[in-house]
Amino acid sequence: MRLYPKVIPIISRECIQKLMQDGDAEVEALRIADAEMDLSAIMREYLANEERVNQATREALERRGYDPSKFNQVKREMADVRGFKMGDDGIEYVIDQMIEFLLISRNVEEVYSPDTSLRLKIHAIMKRHLDVDDEIDREARARLKHLQEGTSAFDIEYGKTVEQIRRARGLI
Repeated sequence: MRLYPKVIPIISRECIQKLMQDGDAEVEALRIADAEMDLSAIMREYLANEERVNQATREALERRGYDPSKFNQVKREMADVRGFKMGDDGIEYVIDQMIEFLLISRNVEEVYSPDTSLRLKIHAIMKRHLDVDDEIDREARARLKHLQEGTSAFDIEYGKTVEQIRRARGLI
């Protein structure tokens, strides 16, 4: 799952609406937008931390003289050193932060449900918005049936097609 900046406000809005609708949390009407912005801030901070890890990874690759193909390996090392959670663990970390926010926020009047219930609902919303990479991959491959996979032409066109699909969906 990958967190795209453009879906952050949508996820925040849906989380607050779902929790209010199901009676899991109570938020005053005048504070709904503030609560949504606070959830968005948590996700944006995660993305900022991820970018810092990416930058440190690029610097380490350059410093060590490694090939760019080792980016993911070095990134895992940098993330471990910094205590940064990536992938599904990162999403779980963000959800933990969101639940903690709900419990201490001045914008949320009351939380009535246990953490496990909140976690399931928030995770379902995030999964729906973040599991688009597999779908994008299938769509890109379907568009490129005329090219043989593994060729340089396929790789170049695949990258362009994926970017076009992401733009069309408003992800970048």
